[in-house]
Amino acid sequence: MIVCHRHRIIFITTRKTAGARIESALAEFCGDGDIVTGTKAANGSTQARAPTGTGGALALTRYRPTDWLRLMVRGERALLARHLAAAEIRALVGADVWGSYFKFCVERDPWEKAVALYEQRTRDIKPRPPLATFLAEARPEVLSNFSLYSIDGALAVDRVIRYEHLDAELEAVRNLLNLPAPIALGLRTERASHYSTVIGPSERALLDRVCAREIELFGYAFSEVAPEDR
Repeated sequence: MIVCHRHRIIFITTRKTAGARIESALAEFCGDGDIVTGTKAANGSTQARAPTGTGGALALTRYRPTDWLRLMVRGERALLARHLAAAEIRALVGADVWGSYFKFCVERDPWEKAVALYEQRTRDIKPRPPLATFLAEARPEVLSNFSLYSIDGALAVDRVIRYEHLDAELEAVRNLLNLPAPIALGLRTERASHYSTVIGPSERALLDRVCAREIELFGYAFSEVAPEDR
């Protein structure tokens, strides 16, 4: 998540949409007092920069039992999460900032995103569980990004960039906001095979249900590859 006061930007980081690389690129435009989550500390841990006085720490009023336990046992303050939802960010920055800043995020084809998430989260599990098992056990909010960029079921951002056109749409945002340099992401790793080679009828039915809101909102459609390509 990025809150850049200099350029009046709020970027909501969604899952499996190049969010970490976009955060890193946008961080180049940020300064003291801005919020930048997910940056890497020298020891490799994830931390957050936040408005002066908070030090990147989560407010004590928002602590969960595990946060209090970590504070008491290790003396460690909880940090702002990377995947904060729109309502949480609005509460963090205040209604005036939320209402006057340009808010955007990235969304991705839900079937492609689910396979990418599965590959990431199971790559170190031996033996790797079937995709159907992973999807059945995953929380709906992990498989769908909609709740991150909506409030009370309504779209809460000014622009949703399509991952399928990421570079072009990021450049359009840069021009719209008059940013001093391109939002440079570098090369992306593409999947070797089409998602339809691993998503069967039961997996598709689950994803169609969980991701129904973004499928309808952005007109996503499940696509099949030719039989000879399977």
